[in-house]
Amino acid sequence: MTDAALVLFSAGQDSATCLAWALQRYARVETIGFFYGQRHAIELEQRETVRRCMAALNPDWAARLGPDIVVDISGYGALAESALTADRAIEMAESGLPTTFVPGRNLVFLTVAAAQAYRRGIDVLVGGMCETDFSGYPDCRRDTIDAQERALALGLERPMKIETPLMHLTKGATWGLAYDLGGDALVDLIVEHTHTCYEGDRTHRHAWGYGCGACPACDLRAKGWEAWGAAR
Repeated sequence: MTDAALVLFSAGQDSATCLAWALQRYARVETIGFFYGQRHAIELEQRETVRRCMAALNPDWAARLGPDIVVDISGYGALAESALTADRAIEMAESGLPTTFVPGRNLVFLTVAAAQAYRRGIDVLVGGMCETDFSGYPDCRRDTIDAQERALALGLERPMKIETPLMHLTKGATWGLAYDLGGDALVDLIVEHTHTCYEGDRTHRHAWGYGCGACPACDLRAKGWEAWGAAR
């Protein structure tokens, strides 16, 4: 196995934790992000800040952190219209999934990331998918990721491992993992600089970070923060 990994990095809580996890384990870590027509560009704007601050936390991490790339797949986002890419209410749809579900998003992200990894000589992808605390998205399940892993290996004629360190963690446990990886300094970085809010709100500051405090992403992040705090 290569000593390098490519992290799917959105500058949210989960992907920032995954980035720290990868920096602890791999000699070279690169990052990839996607502009898929999301309504709010806040997460894209926070990417370099999170990367820079994370490198400053640990000289070993700084030495291991490699290049970043953002790929424009906005045409896909227009096809896969959702409350994240269009002006629609965040609610449950007739399908039983929330309107924030972007059909096939993780499958597209992983395919594009695998192409970049192939070009860069990397055979490990790291993603923040989780089937414990999530919104019911079918492309977050490990069964889906396993199938994608096999498809990529076949399509590239080369092994392509997909690591999902948060897959079976609650959001509270994800805060705990960040603490285990980087102590209070990493937790503070995630609180202050990562972005999760579906509404793109960085004006309201809470104990767990910035956000509207009402959307499903904020609610999940806040409940995880409270659960981790209660368990400490």
